[in-house]
Amino acid sequence: MDRKSLRGSLLLLLGSVIWGAAFVAQRVGMDHMGPYTFNGIRMLLAWLVMVPVTRIFEGKAKKAPGWQAPDPKEQRMAGVLCGTLLFVATSLQQMGLVTTTAGKAGFITALYVVLVPVAAWLLFRKNPGKIIWLGVAIAVAALWLLCMPAGGGFRLQGGDLLVLGCAVCFTFQILCVDHYAPRVSGVRLARDEFFVTGGLSMLIAVATETITREGVIEGLIPILYAGVMSGAVGYTLQVLGQKDTDPTVASILMCLESVFATLTGVLILGETMTPREIAGCVMMFSAVILAQLSPVISSIRRTGRSHR
Repeated sequence: MDRKSLRGSLLLLLGSVIWGAAFVAQRVGMDHMGPYTFNGIRMLLAWLVMVPVTRIFEGKAKKAPGWQAPDPKEQRMAGVLCGTLLFVATSLQQMGLVTTTAGKAGFITALYVVLVPVAAWLLFRKNPGKIIWLGVAIAVAALWLLCMPAGGGFRLQGGDLLVLGCAVCFTFQILCVDHYAPRVSGVRLARDEFFVTGGLSMLIAVATETITREGVIEGLIPILYAGVMSGAVGYTLQVLGQKDTDPTVASILMCLESVFATLTGVLILGETMTPREIAGCVMMFSAVILAQLSPVISSIRRTGRSHR
């Protein structure tokens, strides 16, 4: 693995840690306000944070030798498309969380780990290879162990279908970021995503929900974490990390948020891990390691065949 790929993987890994701790904030925040209000405020907060950050990053980038400004039209298009997909995905997730369990929602949302390579193959004929497919299969099994109760049935209900739609939208958002991230300013793309998502969410919130000052104040801490950390930091890490990472490998790395959500509960809330959850964590980390070693294994195989 080259240095750029390693850097991209580490950025996505850090993003997964942040997202894993954000699931509780999303549920608690909706105790005080509607899903569109929560999403709108947190995404516009993320946009405000990213405005000065974008200026700092781009100021440094302009001083680098060989720097070229991205095409303004392509930059705007990237923000609108990725932002719209992020808006639909996060809206469906927030609405689904109202009527489904956190564990089931976590499992269904993370199914993008399967949908990303399938969509990439169908749309772009981009086959990640047998080793990555094996990693995807292990990741799905790990997610089941982590998110679904032992002996429990799996029936799709109204909220579950909304979260399934969220997984589909996240799939295309990942592929959209994969397409645009190497071609435009990554930090500006993240900033524009937040503006589009937050703006669309607030428009619907004003039209369909009751927004109160008391509700916003009571939900301030979840909003701050979801906006600054999960939003501004987490999604920016996704955009920057995906510049140098295969989208299927990126989806496996981002699925680690389920592992970190479980570990956060143990470390912060004093929860205990069942043998089933421990097995799920081990399997998920195994899938990530397998995905990261895929280029090395493929290279060894090619070298072995060339010597025959």
